[in-house]
Amino acid sequence: MIYLDYQATTPLAPEVKEAMAPWFDKFANPHSPSRWGREAAAAIEVARDQVAACLPPAGEVVFTGGATEALNWALRSAVRISDRRRVVTVLTEHAAVLDTCDWLETQGCEVVRLPVGPDGLVALPRVSAAVDERTAVVAVMLVNNEIGVLQPVAEIAALAHDAGALVLCDAVQGFGRMAIPEGPDLIALSAHKIHGPKGVGALWAGEGVKLAPMLHGGGQEKGLRSGTLSPMLVAGFGAAAKLALGRREQDHAWVEHLWSCALAALGPAWDVNGSLEHRYRGNLNLFREGLDAARLLADLRDIAFSLGSACASGSGRPSHVLRAVGLADREARSCIRLGFGRYTTEEELVAACRRIDQTASAQRSFA
Repeated sequence: MIYLDYQATTPLAPEVKEAMAPWFDKFANPHSPSRWGREAAAAIEVARDQVAACLPPAGEVVFTGGATEALNWALRSAVRISDRRRVVTVLTEHAAVLDTCDWLETQGCEVVRLPVGPDGLVALPRVSAAVDERTAVVAVMLVNNEIGVLQPVAEIAALAHDAGALVLCDAVQGFGRMAIPEGPDLIALSAHKIHGPKGVGALWAGEGVKLAPMLHGGGQEKGLRSGTLSPMLVAGFGAAAKLALGRREQDHAWVEHLWSCALAALGPAWDVNGSLEHRYRGNLNLFREGLDAARLLADLRDIAFSLGSACASGSGRPSHVLRAVGLADREARSCIRLGFGRYTTEEELVAACRRIDQTASAQRSFA
């Protein structure tokens, strides 16, 4: 299997596996006062510092079960602690944001969903016009999970702060791969997108930002999220963050190289969706006229790639992101997403892209 689905999840790094291994046997509850419990608690605090090192300097990391939980919590909390009832977001956000916004509307909130241009970017004048003294929070993704576009998060944060609103940034696809811009008040993270384990994420809250408790009970995680933490998963998250920070420039250079190799191997029949300039190049979302993308996926079962977000796969609905950038439903069904990174070799990527192009060409020949 050639794995080209890095936006869905990433391979577990060997260093992360090594960091997690001791906690299979060290099973003590990290919230217990026993010696073993204190050792587990200390490991969690080491991991907290390792994750925080990849983030803006002043703030606090609270571990969660994943980024979906963190995004739900952040949005609900931002509204609960404010007397404002407007939420501003972007049409191309992850379902964890958009679906939470749908729910907030049932609770009496007004939600403004901003459109994007054909390049996938939201225009700053639109943000400025939407954010006012009624706005509690602005939610914007750093790197789009489907098309890889980089939103102007710092500039959006400045506009939001001028109106007294908080800013929530879904940084799942950018964390560990690039510097997180200063400005957001809340940042959602996930371990398994940076070669860490599944089942653990985090919400970062900037200095002075209040959070309403999400889960009630023992108050284990700073009195905000009750429940027993997994030392194994948290230690893995910390190790993945430390590794990503140390390798960031190396990983960035490799992804840039792979991007060029992929485009050369695919040839001229494919168009890239989203901005070519403002993007993370480990995400290559492509359109080919007349392609039956679902059939292509079935014909190439030994190559792992996708038709869009893993969260929406199987729904049968065209991608809301591709529709937002102007593609018709028929065109959206002619798109594929290739994701690659640290452990992708040039040889396997080039071989896969050539086979993808050949198989797509064969579709037209037999159409």
